[in-house]
Amino acid sequence: MAVNKTSANSDKQTQLVMAARREQELREQSYRGQALKMYPWVCGRCAREFTHKNLAELTVHHRNHNHDDNPADGSNWELLCLYCHDNEHSRYEETRFSGIQTRKASAPVATHNPFADLKSLLGSKK
Repeated sequence: MAVNKTSANSDKQTQLVMAARREQELREQSYRGQALKMYPWVCGRCAREFTHKNLAELTVHHRNHNHDDNPADGSNWELLCLYCHDNEHSRYEETRFSGIQTRKASAPVATHNPFADLKSLLGSKK
């Protein structure tokens, strides 16, 4: 009896995963196709140009990092090559999880003034 339940749960889970992947592929194809028609085939960061041969290396980047935000005018899209796209997401994750904003706010303020006694030092040489 337990084998049947496990098998049924596994089948249901597999179907859900397959359906989610199918929906994601359809969504990606639709906004990717629109972006490729709308924008020139050039990376927005490094200006690398693409042709039909290497078009698979050109990706659609969501500027606000929300992959469900796909306005018809393409205002949230940017075409980036694989390398620039990976770099952009790496930078985003670093700032998101490393707490860079909190470190900047708590950085110590410099109190030493290296030129504080300069006038007296220059005056003593006369």
